[in-house]
Amino acid sequence: MNKIKIMINGIPGNVAVNTAKHTLEDSRFELLPYSLTGPEINVSEFRIETVDICLIHPDKRINAIDKIKKEHGFFISVDFTHPSAVNDNAEFYCRCSLPFVMGTTGGDRDLLSRTVETSTIAAVTAPNMAKQIVGFQAMMEHAANTYPDLFKGYSLELRESHQKGKADTSGTAKAMVSYFKKLGIPFSESEIIKERDPESQKNTWGIPQEHLEGHAWHTYTLTSNDNTVNFVFQHNVNGRDIYAKGTLDAVLFLCRQLKKGARGKMFTMIDVLSG
Repeated sequence: MNKIKIMINGIPGNVAVNTAKHTLEDSRFELLPYSLTGPEINVSEFRIETVDICLIHPDKRINAIDKIKKEHGFFISVDFTHPSAVNDNAEFYCRCSLPFVMGTTGGDRDLLSRTVETSTIAAVTAPNMAKQIVGFQAMMEHAANTYPDLFKGYSLELRESHQKGKADTSGTAKAMVSYFKKLGIPFSESEIIKERDPESQKNTWGIPQEHLEGHAWHTYTLTSNDNTVNFVFQHNVNGRDIYAKGTLDAVLFLCRQLKKGARGKMFTMIDVLSG
């Protein structure tokens, strides 16, 4: 079986590095020693395990990609860059005919969809690459569509905590808001309680010290208007392994879809779970 070649963009970002480590440990994949990185990164190389990754800055990426394609042939791009780069990166991948898996949150998601759907490639994009959490979201979406207004009259408190360096509000939390609205609870994304302070995370939330630099804790608390009924949904993730494993499953799924002739199609992690 030929290994699937992967180029992971966003190194030296934490999730990108973690995904690269999992790729190196998995015999089904070959990690290409290149990564598109941001203009703020002031180094040209980054070592992961025994592999030196050449970091490619935005002004060098077109020539670099041409060289990489000639040298390595077909490969899948994996994007864990920065929310501000989502749409520009997607346009670049489509223009250069680079199928991609994008776990980066943020950006204009409608524009992202249009960019892929009018291209000659296919992609998997999701604000959360953890399959189990995506499955939980799917259950909530099913409940919202099947039992609209089930929690009408209830209030919602939505709290999410991520490492200090996470630039935006959790994409998972924002997606959950839409489900609770269908369930009858008026709630806006601006009401999400977002925690990024390590001291509060450790002392108030109880997040372990060793995971302050990499975690995703979410709590959704629903309370009846007379305060006699309380529901709490919670999912707490320590570390980043769950995202890396889901990402590699998404790469396998995308490769299968491409072999079937998928073009101009944007898949989600729900498709990955179903497929």
